[in-house]
Parts: sequence; structure tokens; C-alpha cells
Amino acid sequence: MAIVPPDSANPLQDTHRIAHISLDEETILWRNADVEQERRVAIYDLIEDNTFKPVRSAERGAKGPYRLHLAVRDGRLAMDIADKDEGALESLLIGLARFRRPIREYFAICDSYYQAIRKATPAEIETIDMARRGIHNDAAELLVERLEGKVETDFATARRLFTLICVLHIKG
Repeated sequence: MAIVPPDSANPLQDTHRIAHISLDEETILWRNADVEQERRVAIYDLIEDNTFKPVRSAERGAKGPYRLHLAVRDGRLAMDIADKDEGALESLLIGLARFRRPIREYFAICDSYYQAIRKATPAEIETIDMARRGIHNDAAELLVERLEGKVETDFATARRLFTLICVLHIKG
């Protein structure tokens, strides 16, 4: 899927986007330098280019940009959406049961990738990275599916959100 650069003529990209994102720090019990780097890159990339339209809020006239806070509560992904002035718009709870396997697989392949970077050949690293991207892409498609009717988003935004969901699941 091609990523279209921001276009000021497209009002969706001007208003229906995430301008600030935060993670529930109490949910994250442990992270290493590799994970911290993944988190920083995902947040930076997400803020730079995303499409995010909470359907119910938009129907009530909210236009964004939005502030998004992610947490895991009772085994569900909590997405607290606020306007740019931090006024609460809505909270979404999304079951994470269908994400358990992709998260577990993503952690395993990322661990292999980080180990490979340190001692494998470029061809071996590329093979592992292709597998990592495949798992990540499949999980992003699942997230788009789970957000259907709740949040309109694009594939690139869903990929970055999945990375952040993974960060919330690190238990150490």
C-alpha cells in the first residue's frame, strides 16, 4: 500500500489526525534500549504523518487534531481521545485477545532481529527483517479491522499504533 504524503488540500489530513500521543507509563513495566528506540521512532513517525478520525466524535462535530492516550486496562486496549485542548471526546476499548498471537510473534521476531544485527550476515538480517515486516503488516491489518466503525485510519498509522500496543505489553 502506498503512503501518500501530507496534502494541505486534503482536509482529512489537516484535521483528522493525531497531534499528540502518550502511553500509560504504569502499563509499561520494562523496556530496553531497542524497545525505547522503537517507541520513539513510532511516536515521531506517527505525529509526522497519520490519519485518525474517531467516527462518533467526528459525527458530533469534532475535527481534531486529536490527543491520544493508550493504555491496557483489564486486558483491553484503552484509547482515550481528546481534542487539542485536552477536552475528552471519547474512550474506546478494544479487546486484545486476537492480538495476543501477533504480539507474541512480533516480540519473538524482534528479539531475533536485534540479535542478528549484532552477529548475523546482511542476508540473514534481511530475511529476519522481511519476516518482522510481514508480522507487523498482518497485525496492522487486524488493527484496521478492529477499529472499523470506530476510527477511520490508514495502514501506516495502524502499523505505528501496533508498535505502541506492543510496547504496552512488555512485561520484562
